[in-house]
Amino acid sequence: MLAHQLVQCQHPGRFCQRSLRCGASHSALQHFCGTGEQQQPSTPQATGRIQLAKRLQRCASASESSKIPSLWCRSFLNSPYSVLPAKFCTVNVLASFGSALQRLGHSGPVLRSFCTMTLEQLSSHVVIIGSGPAAHTAAVYCARAELQPILFEGWLANGIAAGGQLTTTTDVENFPGFPDGIIGPELCNRFREQSARFGTRIFTETVNRVDLSKRPFKLWTDEKEVTAQTLIIATGAVAKRLPFRGSDEQHGFWNKGISACAVCDGAAPIFRNKPIAVIGGGDSAMEEAVFLTKYGSKVYIIHRRHQFRASKIMQQRALQHAKIKVLWNSVVTDAYGNERGLLGGVKIKNVETQEVNDLPLSGLFFAIGHEPATKFLDGQLKLDDAGYIITAPDSTATSVPGVYAAGDVQDSKWRQAITAAGSGCMAALEVEKFLEAQGEVEEADGQAAAIENGTATPAEQAKLEPALA
Repeated sequence: MLAHQLVQCQHPGRFCQRSLRCGASHSALQHFCGTGEQQQPSTPQATGRIQLAKRLQRCASASESSKIPSLWCRSFLNSPYSVLPAKFCTVNVLASFGSALQRLGHSGPVLRSFCTMTLEQLSSHVVIIGSGPAAHTAAVYCARAELQPILFEGWLANGIAAGGQLTTTTDVENFPGFPDGIIGPELCNRFREQSARFGTRIFTETVNRVDLSKRPFKLWTDEKEVTAQTLIIATGAVAKRLPFRGSDEQHGFWNKGISACAVCDGAAPIFRNKPIAVIGGGDSAMEEAVFLTKYGSKVYIIHRRHQFRASKIMQQRALQHAKIKVLWNSVVTDAYGNERGLLGGVKIKNVETQEVNDLPLSGLFFAIGHEPATKFLDGQLKLDDAGYIITAPDSTATSVPGVYAAGDVQDSKWRQAITAAGSGCMAALEVEKFLEAQGEVEEADGQAAAIENGTATPAEQAKLEPALA
């Protein structure tokens, strides 16, 4: 309602100008409205401005700051006042206004209420959170089943572009259908195009929180509040990496010899018959080191301690392999290149003696674990000790009926694009069967047909139109 009134306001620029001059005091806000507290508004425009002024004044009180609006004008919008009216009176900007105030350190129940009231409302049979092969496979299947899915691909969620970990890889050679291989970002783009082709509504926004306490479920981004009858979580897991000089994408050798997936990248020509190293001391490190012996001339395991935490059997396999050598009590401090601009080696520091030595390498693989993207769930689903979503055997069903998990967010073992896609298919099929069992797909289809032929009641039309938009 507030947003509806504010889109009619005529002079929002005056509010910012007066706030800058007056510090957004109570009197300045009343002056902006053009009326005192007891005076009745004479126009819809005045009503909208009064509502905004009162709400901002309460926000200022809640956060113990008298200059919130002026901070916003200077720090967030950073635009000439002449263009403020075009930008200010929109639902999205009002939602961003609330988010910006939070980023500036202003919080409180009233501020959260302000943000919620200005969010765009959406609803759907199924909402998918994610942007990788699991999410888009689920989207394709749901869209073809006419479930009108909404997909939130995130905005640099977990510090990675939409598409997930595949966007950080170069050649993908183990995904069926591409005999010559395909670049990771291009494969992700094809996933997205296929989802959109069948009618999936895709938003480049990050889901910040969810309410899974009852159906329909609710989800929030910075700009939207979404109601979902079912939910598919495919947010993935991010490989943990160590920050040292030369390990990054921009100025280092990530994807130029440094990787976090031996199974994905180990067979690349640049590693064949060359020395390779694995950083880690758990089962994953042992497994990847043994795997890389198929391709490398020598495989080093670099571990910062004097003993592994891996299981005994995995340790034995690695320690008894003729191609594997362990560098105990050691850490990597730098990575440097060769004449081709690829990884040429690393500097190894012994943490006990502080001695630093060069180690020529063509490949370096992080094997220090993954972090599943489940923090936003706030404990509403059952997770294992590592934070992965627990699903039922031979299923993607979670601990909450109607909520499903697919891809790496529930798979701590395989973590492959193709297995993620398979679990995305499973999740979509389970969603379809769940909705059919609840009788919700048929009911919604009947209401949609009623809207199309003009026989729907006003209540049915108001309920379903957001999902059909």
